[in-house]
Amino acid sequence: MSLPPFLRMQDLKDFYNDGFGWICRRCERELHVSSNDNEPRSRLMSEGEAESKQPRMSNHALAKWADKIRSTLVCPRCGIRELVEGS
Repeated sequence: MSLPPFLRMQDLKDFYNDGFGWICRRCERELHVSSNDNEPRSRLMSEGEAESKQPRMSNHALAKWADKIRSTLVCPRCGIRELVEGS
C-alpha cells in the first residue's frame, strides 16, 4: 500500500526526519563520535534542562526552518542549508 504524497517523508541529502524534527546528518555523526569519547552517562545526569535558566537541547543537531514558509532547513550548529521541495 502506497502512502499519499502529503504523508510521505521527503529524502534530503543533508537532513533526515526522525519523527520529532529534522536532524543534520553531518553534525549528528560528529556529535556521536565525540560522545563516544566521553564516559557514558545517563540522560538524567547530563541534561538538567529543568534546572537551568539557559536550557540546552537534547539533540544539538536538530535543524531549524530558515524562513517563514518552511522551504529551507538550516543547522544552527554548522550552518548547512538545504531547500525542501513541496514543504
